[in-house]
Amino acid sequence: MSATTTAGTTPAEGQPAPDFRLPATGGREVSLAAMRGRPFVLYFYPKADTPGCTREACGFQEALPALGKLGIEVIGVSPDGLPALEKFARKYGLQFPLASDADHKVAQAYGVWVEKSMYGRTYMGMERSTFLVGPDGRIARAWHKVKVPGHVAAVAEAARALAQ
Repeated sequence: MSATTTAGTTPAEGQPAPDFRLPATGGREVSLAAMRGRPFVLYFYPKADTPGCTREACGFQEALPALGKLGIEVIGVSPDGLPALEKFARKYGLQFPLASDADHKVAQAYGVWVEKSMYGRTYMGMERSTFLVGPDGRIARAWHKVKVPGHVAAVAEAARALAQ
């Protein structure tokens, strides 16, 4: 059984990564155009400074030196506003950009803004997902409904394979 998305489909491995341009922490802007020619990890998470999202972000921060040696950058995306993302980044020393997708348009383009259910109530929210995008701008690997334990290691392994 799959979740309902507002965009319909999720881009598959081998397909071009959907375009994006978002404001990010540290006064930065992140975009597909700026990343052209460079591999990167684009990961979507539901809410800054919650237990699972914090573990995932800190995992990517710890992996940043190894990913950097492979030439791979990391971008985190959530529906949070920039003030919450700035606070989250400062609190945990996150050095990679955290982007605000407040209108959910990028999440929709990647098929990760989905209908969720909790305590019998349905609502729209971010599905924890990660995309490894190659230097050609195509999705090299995609992970959906991510479980945090072991996830960053799996992304790092795929990144090493992509860099070879």
